[in-house]
Amino acid sequence: MAEIVAVCIGEGRGSIKRPVNQAMLREDYGLVGDAHAGSVRQVSLLAVESIDKMFRALESINPERMHSQGVEINPGDSAENLVTKGVNLLSLEIGKQIRVGETAVLEVTEIGKAFHRPGFYLLPLEGIFARVICGGVVKTGDVLVY
Repeated sequence: MAEIVAVCIGEGRGSIKRPVNQAMLREDYGLVGDAHAGSVRQVSLLAVESIDKMFRALESINPERMHSQGVEINPGDSAENLVTKGVNLLSLEIGKQIRVGETAVLEVTEIGKAFHRPGFYLLPLEGIFARVICGGVVKTGDVLVY
C-alpha cells in the first residue's frame, strides 16, 4: 500500500521545508502556505525509499563519521512537499493521476528537474512534480492510489 509519510511546507524558495501534520491542497495552486504554491511545480513528491537509499550510500562511505556527527536526512531536507512510501515515483508517467487521501487528486507534470544551484539535492534526481487537479486536506498516513 502506498501512503504519505510526511507533509512538508517551506516559507522560502530553495529552503528546507518543515514537516506539518496536515496541509490544504488547493486546486491548480498547490499546498497552501508553501513557497512553491502557484508556480509551475505546485507540489513536489519524493519517496522515503530514495531518502533511505541516499542515507545508506553516505553511511557506507564513513559510518563512524555519520554516527559521531549525528548526520540525518529528514523529511523536507530536499525541499519536497510530500514524502511517499510504497510507490516507485519515477515509474509514473507524465499525466498520471494520483489520488491522495479522501478527495485530493494530483497529476504528474514533471519527473526530476535540472539542478538550479550548486550542491546536492535529492529532489532533482528522484523527485516528481505535480499539479493539483482536485483539492483537499493531505496528511501523514493518507493512502495514495495511482
